[in-house]
Amino acid sequence: MSDFFIYLGLGFDHITDPRGYDHILFVVALCAIYTLRQWRQVLILVTAFTIGHSITLALATLRLIEYSTDFIELLIPITILITAITNFFYKEPRTRLMSANAGKEPTRPWRYGLALAFGLIHGMGFSNYLRSLLGREASIVEPLLAFNIGLELGQLVIVGLILGLAYVVIDLLRTSRLRWTLIVSGIVTGMALSLIINR
Repeated sequence: MSDFFIYLGLGFDHITDPRGYDHILFVVALCAIYTLRQWRQVLILVTAFTIGHSITLALATLRLIEYSTDFIELLIPITILITAITNFFYKEPRTRLMSANAGKEPTRPWRYGLALAFGLIHGMGFSNYLRSLLGREASIVEPLLAFNIGLELGQLVIVGLILGLAYVVIDLLRTSRLRWTLIVSGIVTGMALSLIINR
């Protein structure tokens, strides 16, 4: 059981590590158009991303699929850039009534598909790190499960922080949602472009 918690901690640390901030940027880009009242929509969105990266994390770690590491490392910031750019087309609710019922705003089903598809790419990125940790482990099923759970816990922390910050900025400081979305997405876009250029 101690090994389980070791790999769980490694998964948590991997996604929350500021030095490897590409996955953090992606989660931030995913959540940038949502408020705390829309936590159900965000939960579905994050679940779609989780399903995607869980599939390829398992397949790649078990060496059932092969791919170019350099190519995946380039694709990851591209997924961040695309997600951030889609946020620029967000339209703020027109009335106070709609804002008050933000959790009931129309869903954007295509974003769930986007999160799922891009999750497949991020899963291959996660697997690079996990395979380097496994070494000559006799069985990788338990480490794989623990690492994946750790990733999800870290991901939920990031989601909680970004939605909490959105609540402070939008609801307490009375900044428009559109301004919040554009600022956050603009910062993410700039950082994603830097990652693409460097890679």
